[in-house]
Amino acid sequence: MLTISPSLLPHFKGFCSSPSVIMLFIYMKCRFSLSYRALEEMMMIQGAKIDHATLQRWVKRFASLIDKRGFCRKKLSNEV
Repeated sequence: MLTISPSLLPHFKGFCSSPSVIMLFIYMKCRFSLSYRALEEMMMIQGAKIDHATLQRWVKRFASLIDKRGFCRKKLSNEV
């Protein structure tokens, strides 16, 4: 699974799913432009029953974390 940096862990406090699962499906939504219902089906295949509305709330809440991390890495790679 994905490794989550310790600085991001406080953002995931109080969620039933693990941070790595949440970030994996947010990444898949952002990277591959899958529908929330398709992601819901993929979650069922993985053995987790997460509603598509929950996935939508995750994306709204956590997509900015991926965006910030990606922007920082892109900025660092351009400087080298």
